[in-house]
Amino acid sequence: MTGDETGGAADVDDEEVRHVASLARVDLEEPEVERFAAQFADILEYFEALEEVPDVDADAELANVMRPDEIREGLTQEEALRNAPETEDGYFVGPRVS
Repeated sequence: MTGDETGGAADVDDEEVRHVASLARVDLEEPEVERFAAQFADILEYFEALEEVPDVDADAELANVMRPDEIREGLTQEEALRNAPETEDGYFVGPRVS
């Protein structure tokens, strides 16, 4: 993938698209190769636009804002199963999986 000396949009040629497709093990027809070359070039233009975004100063060192784990009362088995559409012998019943 090549760009011009002024940092303009990079051109993506058909051979590069075929190489990427072979790495991804994707077979492309010729019209698809041309379409993907144009799409890859558009994507690279977006990345070039992102390079123009100014850097932001990083915040000072962050502190852990997560609360400590606390042991709390959980649901009883009866409470947990109360809204289940179907239960059997104190367990949830789900659909059979072959």
